[in-house]
Parts: sequence; C-alpha cells; structure tokens
Amino acid sequence: MKWAKQPLGNVAELCLGKMLDEKKNKGQPLPYLANINVRWGSFDLDNLREMRFEENELERYGLKFGDIVMCEGGEPGRCAIWKDGKPGMMIQKAIHRIRPHEGLDYRFLYYDFLLKGKTGAFTPLFTGATIKHLPGQNLAKVEVSIPPLEIQRRIADILSAYDDLIENNRRRIDLLEQSARLLYKEWFVSLRFPGHEHVKVKDGVPQGWEVSTVADVCSSFDDGDWIESKDQGGEDYRLLQISNIGDDDFVETGNFRYVTEQTFRRLNCNEVKPGDILLARMPDPIGRGWYVTEQPWKMITAVDVTIARPDQNKVNPFYYLYHINSPVHLALCAARATGATRPRVSRKNLGALPILVPPLSLQNEFGNSASKINQMKTTLRRQVKQLQKARDLLLPRLMNGEIPV
Repeated sequence: MKWAKQPLGNVAELCLGKMLDEKKNKGQPLPYLANINVRWGSFDLDNLREMRFEENELERYGLKFGDIVMCEGGEPGRCAIWKDGKPGMMIQKAIHRIRPHEGLDYRFLYYDFLLKGKTGAFTPLFTGATIKHLPGQNLAKVEVSIPPLEIQRRIADILSAYDDLIENNRRRIDLLEQSARLLYKEWFVSLRFPGHEHVKVKDGVPQGWEVSTVADVCSSFDDGDWIESKDQGGEDYRLLQISNIGDDDFVETGNFRYVTEQTFRRLNCNEVKPGDILLARMPDPIGRGWYVTEQPWKMITAVDVTIARPDQNKVNPFYYLYHINSPVHLALCAARATGATRPRVSRKNLGALPILVPPLSLQNEFGNSASKINQMKTTLRRQVKQLQKARDLLLPRLMNGEIPV
C-alpha cells in the first residue's frame, strides 16, 4: 500500500539542545539528556548531569510526554520516546528533540525512525570527517510516511505491545538487581550479616575478615588487547568495546568488530570467557564491572578493559562483582582516575584498591543468592532479545503497508 510522504520538517517541530558552557550558562540547574543517556527505545537515567537554564529557555529545551529524543551523533538514528521519566528534563546540544504535529502519532513516527535506523537510512545524512554528526537541516529533510491517523495508531498498537513486554522484563531485571544490591549493602556495608551479633568489629573490620586488593584476590588481572584497525576483520572473535560494558550488563551498541582466528593467535589475544568479570577503566562510571555471560560469539576485549578472573579459593565471583559495582568502590576509582579530557583509571591503580574479604562461607551464601538472581536476569534478557526479534520481523511489513491492519 502506497502512503503519502512528507519531509519531517513539515510534520514535526525540531529542536537541537543547548550548548554546554559552564562559564556562560545562567539560570537554575536542571537535569539534561546527553547521547550517553539514550538507547534505542529507552533511557538510562542513572547518571544524569545538570546544567543551567534560564526561564526563557525552559520551553525551548524542555521535554514533554510524546517527544522523540534522537542522538545528534553516535549510532545513526538512535532515539526513544520521552514519557516523563523524570520531571524537568532538558536537552543539551548532542540531542535532537522531535515533537510531532497533530495528525502524526508519536509512536508511529518512532517506529518509522527505528526502521530507518535498522536499514541504514540515516547514515548518509551524517556529516564530518572524523566525528560524525546529524545536522538539523538534514534531519528535517527525512521523508516519513503519513498513512491515515487511525492506521498509524493500529500499527503503533501492534508494535507497542512487544515493546511493553520488553519494558516489563527490563523493569523486572532492575528489581532483581536492586534486591541483590540491597542484600550486599545489608551484609557487607552495614555489616548486618547472618550471625553478626556474635562477631566483634575493630576499625570497621569484623573478626575473621581480611583486607586485600581487587587484583590480589584474582588468579589473573590483565588488560584487554590493543587491536588496531588494520587487524580487524573476519568473524571469529568479537572485539568487545568499552561501551559494551555496562553496570553488570552487556550493552549492545551495534558496533560489531571482529578479528580472525589467525589474528587472535598472531597477537596472542586474551579470550574473554563466561565467568570473567570485565572492568571498564573509563568513562563514567569508571571501574564498573560486568559478569560475563554466555554470548553467541567468542570474545576478546579492548585495552581499556581489565579482565578479572576471581580466585574462587579467595573470593566468590558474585561477591567480587557486587563489591566492584558498589558506590564506595566506584568513588575510589573516580578519585584515582587521571586525564583532563578523558579520565581513566590505570590497571595498576585499579588493582591496588581495597576489598574487604569475609569468610568464604559467608561470601558463598551471598553468591548463591546473587547467582540465582543473575540466572533470572539472563533468562529475562534472553526473552527481551526474542521479543525484539519478533517485533523487528513485523516492523518493515507493517511500516511499508504490506500487512493490512
């Protein structure tokens, strides 16, 4: 079915966010979205920053329910629908705000963008020799389909049903993660572990516990590999980037890089295996860790990622993981980071940071609970991928009018 098309600039209000300039900006400090906060279809609001906005800028740079937020750089077309996840949210210059006019359903427009992003339609619109950007004038020329509003809504309802299930699973993952972190805090920060009433504490260390370092409790503590562009190619080992390492989560950025088996052997690369803990030495939050789960490829990782292999005779891997991602440890990592423009913590400084080592039996008791939570999270993430796959099979057929609704 053929539908009328319109340039985006004719059917939506476009706005690029405010320039970040701490010396010149005035007004009240408000949270803002940057590239790092935007995923395909969702937002990461855990590490928001603030900048100053004047009264006359609040309407121009503020977000409303139903606005589409698109990254001005990075992965072409990456965007999500703003649903008032946090009040008073603003945008800075790395973000386009797209506000559909009456007659264009915001959900339908998002799915149009999602299809364009998956088919590479945004890529030719980017400019810049080294750092790629999507200028507002190019975005305004993007042609979008405009079927009757009722059809837009039916299509959006079908696709949104998948995304609602995906979001529900993500919320369940967050709740599971929160429960494990609260248990870690209760036992190992507040020191209200099982039997604590009968254990003496001296200088913040319970009797029978030790203080070690995050490197010394590992059987190996090595950086990833330095892989130059000329060494990349093939499809034998995926090269995980630092941007793939989330806070105990694998973040799929769509940036697929590989090396061949021959290159892997020639460069004597360090294979990443399930059970390893990858520590990101930059950017914020510096020092975060991901417990590696089974993936559909063999893996290596980049040089700014440290591969920690906990010695299970000294430390339970899940106790180690939750220590690594604790606020106290991440604050220590940030304090020891160096570099004016791109702060990072060295492997040596990271490895020298302290870790409290409780008796292994207590660690394992916590680890058993955390392991079950990790398995449930893995199952839910697998379901998310299956739902995304099913939605993406329907996406082009619905958006092209091949399936009547």
